[in-house]
Amino acid sequence: MEVDGTVRTLPPARAALIAAGVAIQVTIPQPATTASVLFSTEFVSPPPASLTVFDLTPLARALIVECSQWGDGQVSLDAYADSMFRALAKATWALSQRPSPAHMLIGRSDEVRRALALTTERLGGDPRFVDVAAEVGVAARTLARRFEHELGMTWRAALRRLRVLAAIEQLAGTDHSVTRIAMDVGYSSLSAFRSAFRDLTGHTASEYRSGFD
Repeated sequence: MEVDGTVRTLPPARAALIAAGVAIQVTIPQPATTASVLFSTEFVSPPPASLTVFDLTPLARALIVECSQWGDGQVSLDAYADSMFRALAKATWALSQRPSPAHMLIGRSDEVRRALALTTERLGGDPRFVDVAAEVGVAARTLARRFEHELGMTWRAALRRLRVLAAIEQLAGTDHSVTRIAMDVGYSSLSAFRSAFRDLTGHTASEYRSGFD
């Protein structure tokens, strides 16, 4: 999901709280089943941010399932339905205060965006910054300054984050082992992968995957 220059992943067991009227570009790389709940601002207060991705709790998932029995065409809600939707809204707004760290800025300049695209294409190999800069058509020193200015991180830090985000997508979309996923996204050391994954998400890859169930 892309909005306001930031890309966020939305694997299973995660949810997005999106403000009304916000234009969002969504890319779905594989078949998926989704559920959406639309809240009127007359029913709840507006979300605190235009887009927030967060982890669902078992309670929130159960409330979504319970609320799914009332369709779009239903004009009024009985007292029970009203209480369920209010409980879901309260849980959702509270969870959105703890957003998922699985996001990546996409940069403002064409050069940084192109560099990120090239880096993403080569995650499984051994991309080199000087090669990326040469293909983008700017000096490595210039591109390094733009990464710091536009993303607030070095290219090496961006590579590390992109690899973890790619691993999250594989954890959600495949049954591959954690070791295989680590190798697929470019890590030759499982310990280095574990460290990078925990630094970004606060969990091990296995713990993160268990949250999809």
